[in-house]
Amino acid sequence: MNFIVISPYYPENFQPFTIELAKKGINVLGIGQEPYEQLGPDLQGALTEYFRVENLEDIDEVKRAVAFLFYKHGPIDRIESHNEYWLENDAVLREQFHIFGAKPNHLRKTKFKSKMKKYFAEAGVPVVPGQVIKTEKDITRALKKIGLPMIAKPDNGVGAAATYKLTSQADVEHFIDQWDHETVYFFEKFVNSSEICTYDGLVDRNGTIVFETTFDYHYTPLELLESQKDNAYYILKTIDPKLQAYGRAIVKAFGMRERFFHIEFFREGDDYIAIEYNNRPAGGFTVDVYNFAHSIDLYRDYASIVAGEEVAKRTFEPQYCLAITRRDTTQYVHSEEDLRSRYAGQLKMEKRMPRAFAALQGDTIYILTTDNRTELEEMIAYISQTHS
Repeated sequence: MNFIVISPYYPENFQPFTIELAKKGINVLGIGQEPYEQLGPDLQGALTEYFRVENLEDIDEVKRAVAFLFYKHGPIDRIESHNEYWLENDAVLREQFHIFGAKPNHLRKTKFKSKMKKYFAEAGVPVVPGQVIKTEKDITRALKKIGLPMIAKPDNGVGAAATYKLTSQADVEHFIDQWDHETVYFFEKFVNSSEICTYDGLVDRNGTIVFETTFDYHYTPLELLESQKDNAYYILKTIDPKLQAYGRAIVKAFGMRERFFHIEFFREGDDYIAIEYNNRPAGGFTVDVYNFAHSIDLYRDYASIVAGEEVAKRTFEPQYCLAITRRDTTQYVHSEEDLRSRYAGQLKMEKRMPRAFAALQGDTIYILTTDNRTELEEMIAYISQTHS
């Protein structure tokens, strides 16, 4: 089997995907921008060949790289990056070279918020009313049909980027002033809930879920964007059966194969409202957070499903696992040394955040585990406490 990894070096925490594929005897080929010398011995040892391109965003250059590797190594069986940034290019390459996996037409239902909503409804999962915005007349229609307050997001966008909360006519006028009138937006009814949770997991090549979990955001992505809060989220030990049923129905409706998924919901009382389906694992170091919470190795498990093998048995009970960040510019009550000393047995990872994510999420991330929900809340309070 020939497997092309797009950008095997970056992000650094995704390098184990390449290494574990190679351990399964899969012929792993890399395409990236970094010089070969920069890859390091572990990655170099896992890659049969590495093709350096000047610009990964130049799809024609990347196509030529794939064509060369095809010519040299034979048909390509998989192309993958697991990275939101390259999802569309990955799909274009799969279609061009007739490779298994998500093609551009498959991604349309996960790329546009308006299309996601139709699949959520098809799965029988609650959604709020929304409308595609292409013109100012569409805004007028949305105001009449949906009414304020509304949330405005690019129809094709990720996370909380370029998002507006519209609570008054003045907010609407401000949006119109800021809007380039070319980016298609999606307006939907604002949900007055500060609780956002997820249903995340991995499906095999038949679409069967082989891993599932859930986590809660301590702050919503919009709060992070607006208030520069420290990012904090935590894996829960159990999944609410209702959330699990919704999540499984959505995964079936979207029909993806051999992929991670990350689905976000508002929690409203004892029910949930679907927000967004992401055709990849949650960002940053979340694969590591999954692993520490469940005492598993999803890098290896992904390699197993690609190789057509069973994933490793789950032999440990899940724990709460907290991922929390700190900002270099914030003065905290407790020093890094205090944190490391207090949680010496529970601090599983401490890493600098990649520059691309630091502005939104924070500069250093700490990943900790606990069996106790009360201690989890105490961890968040202790680590994030600042001088008044």
